[in-house]
Amino acid sequence: MSEVLKQIGEALEKGKRKLVVQYVQQAIDEGIPPQQILTEGLLPGMDRVGVKFRDNEIFVPEVLVAARAMNAGAELLKPLLAEAGATSVGKIVLGTVKGDLHDIGKNLVKMMMEGKGIEVFDLGVDVSPEAFVQGAIEHDADLIGCSALLTTTMPVMGEVVKAAEAAGIRDKVKIMIGGAPVTKEFCESIGADAYTDDAASAAIKAYELLTT
Repeated sequence: MSEVLKQIGEALEKGKRKLVVQYVQQAIDEGIPPQQILTEGLLPGMDRVGVKFRDNEIFVPEVLVAARAMNAGAELLKPLLAEAGATSVGKIVLGTVKGDLHDIGKNLVKMMMEGKGIEVFDLGVDVSPEAFVQGAIEHDADLIGCSALLTTTMPVMGEVVKAAEAAGIRDKVKIMIGGAPVTKEFCESIGADAYTDDAASAAIKAYELLTT
């Protein structure tokens, strides 16, 4: 493995944005294919950040700093990846359900998922079941991700599942749910496909659902 790819991952892990950009540019100049820079440089670095976050070795601020470094490096690669015809592993529409305005968890999930090569369409907060379904149809998404941090807004997740059924897209779109009060039992009771209890696991699960 090229030394510079290792440096990209290490700089990203430390949240050193300028270094990440510098090393990514160096890798491009060395003629390393953009897809390889992504899969062997940026993504492993972000994976390690996800694991540390899951194990409580680092916290939200460090993840946000690493994610910004990741995004800065990815920006350089985007046009090159598009030229090379690189495809994402799949698409998800993501949002916090109607009545709920919390977005830190959702934003972390978004960053972790992007770090896995998933295309994320962020619908924001206070998203109605219809808007989730509309977004999934519009973007031809494979997954819908719903977040809730209030017990009072959890039932909306069940409505999202029903709305997807009513729109006739339930057989092609899997539904993931998450958030502090949400449980595996609740996920099963509303007929959603997957529940995870943190951002790193959500990204891993989404990747699994998209690639198996």
